[in-house]
Parts: sequence; C-alpha cells; structure tokens
Amino acid sequence: MQFIKKNIMWVLFSLSILIFVLLALGVYFDKFQIFDMTIYNLISNLSFPLVDGFWLVTTTFASPIFLLSVLAVFLVVVRDKKYGILLFFNTINIFLLNQILKLIFSRPRPFDLMLIDESGYSFPSGHTMIALAFYGFLIYIIWQLNLNKKIKKIITTVLIILIPLIGLSRIYLGVHYPSDVLGGFILALAYLIVFIKLVKKYDERRDIDEKSL
Repeated sequence: MQFIKKNIMWVLFSLSILIFVLLALGVYFDKFQIFDMTIYNLISNLSFPLVDGFWLVTTTFASPIFLLSVLAVFLVVVRDKKYGILLFFNTINIFLLNQILKLIFSRPRPFDLMLIDESGYSFPSGHTMIALAFYGFLIYIIWQLNLNKKIKKIITTVLIILIPLIGLSRIYLGVHYPSDVLGGFILALAYLIVFIKLVKKYDERRDIDEKSL
C-alpha cells in the first residue's frame, strides 16, 4: 500500500496504458459497435437547436485556432516564457502522437452521424487528446505561478469541466465514436503524467544547477 501511495502517478500511468491497449484491441477487432451506438444514442437524443449551438461552441475550445490564440495570450501575459514554450511543445507532441495512432488504426469516422464536416481517421479522438493534454498541462502551470489561490481554484474548476465537455461534443456532433473519445482521454492522461514528470525533473535539475553556481 505504501508503494502504491508513493508511486501513485506511475500506477495510474500503467493502468492507463493497459486500458488503452485493451480498448485499442477492441477497436481494431471492431468489438465496440453496441457500446458506441448505445452511448451515441443517449447523447444525441438531447438534440434541439440550443443544444446544437452549445456543442458547436464547446468543440471549438480544442480547435487549432483557439489553442494558438490561448498560447499567444499566455506567452504575452506570463513572464516566465519557459512555461509558454513547454505548453507549445506539449501541444505539438500530443498532436503528432494522435496523428501517428490514427494512421496505425485507420478507423473511418461515423460519416452517417456527422452534424459537421470532418476529415481524417477517427481513433483516437484528436480533439479529446489535445484538450486533456493542453488544458491539463495548463492547470499544472497555473499552480506553479504566483497567483491568488482562489483564482487558481476557479481556473482549475472551469478547465476540469471543459475537458470532458469537449470530448462529449465530438460524440454529439457525430464526428467520433464514444470509444474514440474514451481512448483519447485515457492515452492523453498517460502522456500527460510522463510529460509533467519530465518537466518536474527538469525544474529540479535546473534548481540544483542554479544553487551550485
């Protein structure tokens, strides 16, 4: 038990990878038809114009233009440019990982369900992976900055709500199967754990080097 508490993030990483592998095998062998359609029907049954607009707006929070805008504002506002650079490379990393996996699995999108036009392959969901990696790392950065604790909690709460909503928007709009979104979340979580661990190790090493000067 003590080992698990001490290494909780690596335990979570290992579980995430294991679950993703099982999920990917299910997708590869086309075992999620019932699951995907059941979840899709539950979400799509809520359809009416106001809801359509809500999901259309929500999905844009993981669009390239919006994320680049956030990154640009972040670079201007935050004094320590290191965090802006890390956020940029974090986004590039998760995008490339997603594109490689999409090519490997080559799963067609649910074209007959689409409410908006999307191209490319379906598994895992790119918007979902990028949303969790980008906003998840942004939460980490927020807690490293010298901000009021109440402001940190408000921003964190908003982003924690936004991340799953982006995933749900991809299902509602019919551009991804639920298993695409689930796979995206699970893999992005594993990636984010490793990325944050590497950033922490880099910061610790930099602090040691600065103290030795």
